[in-house]
Amino acid sequence: MRAAPTILHLDMDAFYASAEQAAKPSLRGKPVVVGGLGPRGVVATASYEARRFGVHSAMPMAQARRLAPNAAYLVPRFALYRTVSDQVMELLGRLSPLVEPLSLDEAFVDLEAGGVADDTASALAIGEQLRAAIEAVTGLSGSVGLAGSKMLAKIASEEAKPDGILLIEPGTERDLLAPMPVRTLPGVGPATADHLRRAGMTTVNDLAEAGEAELVRLLGKAHGGSLHRMASGRDDRPVVAERDAKSVSVEDTFDTDLHDRVRVRSEVERLADRCVQRLRAAARSGRTVVLKVRRYDFSTLTRSETLRGPTDDPTVVREAAARLLESVDTTGGVRLLGVGVTGLADFTQEDLFAQAADERTAAGLAERAEAAAGAGADAGTDAGPTTVPEEPEQESAEQLAARRWPAGHDVRHDTYGHGWVQGSGVGRVTVRFEEPESAPGRVRTFRIDDPELQPADPLPLVRNPADYSSWPASLPKSRSGPVAAGGVSRP
Repeated sequence: MRAAPTILHLDMDAFYASAEQAAKPSLRGKPVVVGGLGPRGVVATASYEARRFGVHSAMPMAQARRLAPNAAYLVPRFALYRTVSDQVMELLGRLSPLVEPLSLDEAFVDLEAGGVADDTASALAIGEQLRAAIEAVTGLSGSVGLAGSKMLAKIASEEAKPDGILLIEPGTERDLLAPMPVRTLPGVGPATADHLRRAGMTTVNDLAEAGEAELVRLLGKAHGGSLHRMASGRDDRPVVAERDAKSVSVEDTFDTDLHDRVRVRSEVERLADRCVQRLRAAARSGRTVVLKVRRYDFSTLTRSETLRGPTDDPTVVREAAARLLESVDTTGGVRLLGVGVTGLADFTQEDLFAQAADERTAAGLAERAEAAAGAGADAGTDAGPTTVPEEPEQESAEQLAARRWPAGHDVRHDTYGHGWVQGSGVGRVTVRFEEPESAPGRVRTFRIDDPELQPADPLPLVRNPADYSSWPASLPKSRSGPVAAGGVSRP
């Protein structure tokens, strides 16, 4: 535990939804829900306007639509979110060499390691200026927590939401935590909270007073001991700059169960290609291919195959995933498929001789098959039954339109310029033409195959962002005035 609140936690406010509102003037101040829009989709993020109706992250999308039927429901645009995240992380990197990203919209920063803060006043000044810098560069707001430990900094940022800053003065941790519910502490989920409630513990103070021995008896040595330390306000975990990814994976949940084996295989191959794209984007390779299959009855099966060396070859990953699929019974229907790669490395170690041998074998088999077919034709004999390849299930026109024109995604029309998809159906796609810095735009409807309408890349949320290239080197450390006991917040 530090004597000064020099660990900062940043959490962007309703990140995906706020980015969509910033990009779409007609949605500002209105309820927005981002997530999977199919019958089995879930909410990724809801704007604060939507949260007033009870919509929250991880809620089934069908339930969200019942609670907020008039909200705007959009498919995530991860290209935009990653761009904004890169801008935010670049600002954080100017504060310290020790930045620990937790996700696209959340990170810890060690201000002391960056030499930009060493006491309460200087930490608070940096936190306030960081919020201003993020808004100037991205047009979005973030909440900041400052404390002497990672746990407390994260709790502080949560308490500061939305668009606020909260500093927890070292020495006041116990008093601040005592009345909070046990779910406030990291690692306490619904099941653990219910277990503690049955033991008569509902607040953090109850955990601290119960003692470590009692918590170990209830939850086990590792979890019980860790929980007692956190309940007492003790957390000495350092900010770690590099969090090495252990795997890369992608998965899709389907609106209706897939029964056609050929369609299932084609989806696995498509997921394998997407997985390799992410692998290459991270400049990594992997040695173990993992297939995930969730069946009609919600049973989930995983299969894995370890290769001879790390690879980022899409053909290798596709074929491995296809082999794994052969060992899984999908006759009852498949609701989710996923392909991942683990055992990551920074290089590939392909067996070139084995690959060449495989290619020669495949070529030889093809030549023999062609020769046999030719011989049968010349002799005029029946060469045996001909196997007609099974055709995969065809997606309907509406499904194809929804895939090409996802709600909320960017388009460009040769005549009307940049816009975004409000929805598609019955062979039509509806587009609202507006840009981040324009007034709310007009809505027009086109055929889904209109040659003048094409998908487009997202526009920057701020066309000419402020220059923070010299920040924060020129910032003087403020040392004016003490902070009130228990913490201080700023709106």
